[in-house]
Amino acid sequence: MTERTRRKSMKRIGFHDREKELKEFTNILDSEPSLITFVYGPINSGKTALVNHLISRQLPEEYAPFYINLRGRFITGYEDFLNVLFEIDEGGVIDNISEYAASILKDLKIVSGIPIPLNLFEQIFEKKDKSKDMFRYIERFFMEISEKRVPVLIIDELQVIGDMKIDGLLIYKLFNFFVRLTKELHLAHIFVITSDSLFLEQVYSEAMLEGRCRYLLVDDFDYETTATFLGGHGFTGAENALAWEYCGGKPVCLVELVNAKQSSGSIVEMSERMLNEEVSRLIFMMARNRERKNDIVETLSIFDSVEETKYSDSMDLDLLSFLVKQNILFLDPVERTIKPQSQLSLLAIRGVLKDV
Repeated sequence: MTERTRRKSMKRIGFHDREKELKEFTNILDSEPSLITFVYGPINSGKTALVNHLISRQLPEEYAPFYINLRGRFITGYEDFLNVLFEIDEGGVIDNISEYAASILKDLKIVSGIPIPLNLFEQIFEKKDKSKDMFRYIERFFMEISEKRVPVLIIDELQVIGDMKIDGLLIYKLFNFFVRLTKELHLAHIFVITSDSLFLEQVYSEAMLEGRCRYLLVDDFDYETTATFLGGHGFTGAENALAWEYCGGKPVCLVELVNAKQSSGSIVEMSERMLNEEVSRLIFMMARNRERKNDIVETLSIFDSVEETKYSDSMDLDLLSFLVKQNILFLDPVERTIKPQSQLSLLAIRGVLKDV
């Protein structure tokens, strides 16, 4: 059987048990827009899958979702950002935003940006103060949309533009605008999704978001949910225990084990392969940063005996930020705890520390 045939024969692994998080989303959407919602959690914990499931399957028609994913987008300047933020409509010259919004509502589907006529997009790009005109258009467009439906703006991996400067850091202008849309105008729900929790910490403090935002954690599965998920794919009790030992409740890792089992492979071999890959990634990261190796080892040695620890002001914030950006550690800004990004990361850290 070829690899392509094998993949086609695999049973589709669907969305699984996020009732708690979906209920939190629903409760937020049922209330008047008033706060920015940060959706955060470890890498590959299922944040994007959860939001996509919500807007494609469970979002009532009274809402108008606008989903923008910055993951993997190469954004180096303002033009790149505008091209991602907006979905350009080249179907004619339109100056009346009210009429345009009404036409959009007739057949509004999930879009990968905020719809804008080509001529208005070009006018914004030609302006000297681009951000002011960009925000003015979005506000007017959402106001028109809100006559019929509640706008829901979702931006995934917003930290991609964290350092972009356009007459000052763009990210802080964005959040000031988000505050206007939510707390001031009660016009639209704003969801910001990220795995970079230190980015949230920085934005929270520097953009003065106290009392203007809330946090929604999408974490890895607990053991019971993991066992139920794997049991649905024919895993035995012993196989569940093995999966938990290596993967914990990391959805993406569990899917790999399910795929291995469905293809008559060995979940033991797949578990060991994933761990070896994580060990290699950690070793190469240290090799590329030899000048910081001792400090990295000292920080990671905390997890030689514990699975998580409380964040303290005595910790090296620059080094911690580096390890978070390298997807080695995860910082929970609400609980102020630090832990490895996954069970595989924890096992890799402990394995590498033995050989250092």
